[in-house]
Amino acid sequence: MKLAIVILNWNGEVLLERYLPSVVKYSEGLADIYVADNASTDGSIEFLKRHHPDVKIIKNSSNGGFAKGYNDALRHVKADIYCLLNSDVEVSKNWLAPVIDFFAQRLDVAIVQPKILDLLKKDHFEYAGAAGGFIDQLGYPFCRGRIFQSLEKDQGQYDDTCEIFWATGACMFVRSAVFWELEGFDAEYFAHQEEVDFCWRAKNLGHKVYYLGTTKVYHLGGSTLSNMNPRKTYLNFRNSLFSITKNLPRRKAFLIILIRLLLDGIAALRFIFQLRVRHCFAILRAHVSFYSKFRGMYKKREKAKFILKYYIVKSIVWSYFVNGVKNFNILVKD
Repeated sequence: MKLAIVILNWNGEVLLERYLPSVVKYSEGLADIYVADNASTDGSIEFLKRHHPDVKIIKNSSNGGFAKGYNDALRHVKADIYCLLNSDVEVSKNWLAPVIDFFAQRLDVAIVQPKILDLLKKDHFEYAGAAGGFIDQLGYPFCRGRIFQSLEKDQGQYDDTCEIFWATGACMFVRSAVFWELEGFDAEYFAHQEEVDFCWRAKNLGHKVYYLGTTKVYHLGGSTLSNMNPRKTYLNFRNSLFSITKNLPRRKAFLIILIRLLLDGIAALRFIFQLRVRHCFAILRAHVSFYSKFRGMYKKREKAKFILKYYIVKSIVWSYFVNGVKNFNILVKD
């Protein structure tokens, strides 16, 4: 089984210098390593050639974001398993062996993510992926170990192996055959929540997505767009609506979109009360973009049968903001 680690880079020379050595050290003999560069204007390429000549370089012609960047790059990679890895991830010793063994044993599994811990606070889960992703009935994403901004301490509570709904793009292992069966990520997303849509489409086609708690990596997070950036607010609100449009039966999708638009309005008002006016306008821009691209997104709906039980809770918003539930294990007990 051939494994390729592909790190997407955009002006990330500092991150490559800091975190690539751990990937090289702990992946030797187990995987080929690629850096897919999204038309960087810093010294990333020169740094790689000078300090990591064994790392293969793929030069994308433009910065198409996470989605198009990986779609373009992976066309040049021959492997059975792709590991899509953020440039701000530090890996640990023996991080690959459990994943390789799991894929060999479970031919029904298409996508896997490891435990994602916070690089700056290593005993806590990290925002992007934590211990595996889920969505609620309205399409809001959350994770085991992370609900909205509440991050749990890692006390071994998620050292298991279990099926999840979506795997984080910060460190995602995917069978190459499945990646191309799905025609890759949806490039319209640019960045953020494209992995939710990708995994949702995979599950609609009958593929399984798993979390593997026997291996872990450490993610810095926020290196491209922090949670305080209105651009991220715009992409998250818009792209979530895209995923609902594409991946649910028509009547159900329309009802949920109407509810989400109402809740988005409430979120916009909340940003105003918090004096974060730029985030309010980001939501408005997200809606305008969603309306303008709705017809195209609707045409992308899967021909396969939609999965109807895609959620484990009805409303993560209600559970978190009204009932005060900030721990995943308490959430699922409720």
